[in-house]
Amino acid sequence: MGILNGLKILDFSTLLPGPFATMMLADMGADVIKIEAPNREDFLKHIEPKDGEVSATFAHLNRSKRSLALDIKLAESKDIIYRLIEEYDIVIEQFRPGVMDKLGIGYEKLKEINPKIIFCSITGYGQTGPLRNRAGHDINYLSIAGVASYSARKNQAPVPGGIQVADLAGGSMPAVIGILAAVYHRHSTGEGQHIDVSLTDVAFSLNAMYGPNFLVGGENPKEEEMLLNGGTFYDYYETKDGRYFSVGSLEPKFQQKLCELLGDRNLIKLSNSNSKEDQQAFKEIVTKEFKAKNFDEWISILGDDFDGCVEPVLSFGEAVQHPQILARNMVTTVPKSEGGEQQQIAFPIKFSASRPEYRFAGVSTGKHTQEILKSLGMDLPEIQSLAEKGVFGEIKA
Repeated sequence: MGILNGLKILDFSTLLPGPFATMMLADMGADVIKIEAPNREDFLKHIEPKDGEVSATFAHLNRSKRSLALDIKLAESKDIIYRLIEEYDIVIEQFRPGVMDKLGIGYEKLKEINPKIIFCSITGYGQTGPLRNRAGHDINYLSIAGVASYSARKNQAPVPGGIQVADLAGGSMPAVIGILAAVYHRHSTGEGQHIDVSLTDVAFSLNAMYGPNFLVGGENPKEEEMLLNGGTFYDYYETKDGRYFSVGSLEPKFQQKLCELLGDRNLIKLSNSNSKEDQQAFKEIVTKEFKAKNFDEWISILGDDFDGCVEPVLSFGEAVQHPQILARNMVTTVPKSEGGEQQQIAFPIKFSASRPEYRFAGVSTGKHTQEILKSLGMDLPEIQSLAEKGVFGEIKA
C-alpha cells in the first residue's frame, strides 16, 4: 500500500509541471483522476517516439492516473465534477488565473460543495501581479527570476537547460510540498485551502546561493564570476577526445585529492587561493591536464575509489547503465493498459516502510470514463445519453 493511499486527486493539468506533480503523488499511492478535454488534447501525448496509444513521455508523466474525458464547458460535465469533488477533495490545475472560476469549477465554487477541498493552482507568474495573465515557458520564468543572467559563459548567451528547472523545481516540487502541507493542516484543523504556486516565484527563491549577497551587500551575480558558475575551477573540462568531466573539488581535502590527481600536490596553494588571478591560473592547469588524456583514460585513472568530486559527464543512455543508477533502481518496468510493459524512470524517494506503486503507464484520453462514471452510480443508458450530448467526446472502451 502506498504511503499516500487514501488521498483522492482531480488533475486538470497538462504538459509538464502539474502532471509531474501528480505522477509523484500517484507513485506514492494517491488515487488520481486526470480530467482531459476530448477536443484539446495534451501536446505531450503525441510527440515522438510513441509506444502504443501515447508518447513515451506522456505515458511516463501520467502513469497510474485514470483518464476521464470531459468537455468542462458543458453543464453536464460540471455536474459530474461536482459529484466527484465530494470524494476527490484535492484539485490541481494550471490554467491562467480566473479560468477555472469562469468555467464554474474554481476554488470558491468547489469549496461550497466540499469545504475541506485543497485546490492547487500552478501558473507561470501566480494569481496576482502585473504578469499574472501573461503566457510563458520555463525559459521565460528563469529569465524574469534572474537565474538565466548569470547561468552563462562570459560574453555569451545563457544556455537553455537540458531539464526544465522552473517547470519542475519551480512548479511540480512545490506543488507536491504545498499539497502535503495542506493535507497535514486539514488533518489538524479540518480546513482546506487554495495553494498559489508561481513558477517564477519559486525560480526566484532558487537564487539561494547568491541572492542573499545582493540583498545584503549589493553584489550582483555575474556570469563566470561566482564560486559555482565558472568563476573558479568548479567547472567542466574537455578531454582529448571531446568528452567532458565535472570538477567540483571545492573543500580543501578534495582540492588536495584533485591536485594529486593532476600530479602536483603543491598546486593546492593555487586552488585554495582567493585571488581571481590564482584561480584562473589553476583553472588553466586543470584544463590542460584533462585535455591531455582521453575520456576512457581518465575513467581508468579515477577508478572506483577516487573521492575528490570529479565525475564524468554522461549521456542519458550512459547514465541509465551507471552502477549507481542501477543500484538505486532508478529505471523501473510499468505495465501498459493495452498489454506489455514499458521501461520508465522510477520514483526517486526511498521509504523504509512503503514502496512506490506503478499501476499502469499513461493512457489515451477517456480510457477510464465509463469505469469512473459507473463508480458514481451511473448506468449505461445515462452514460450513453451524456455521450450523445458530447460531454465525453468519444468514449474509450
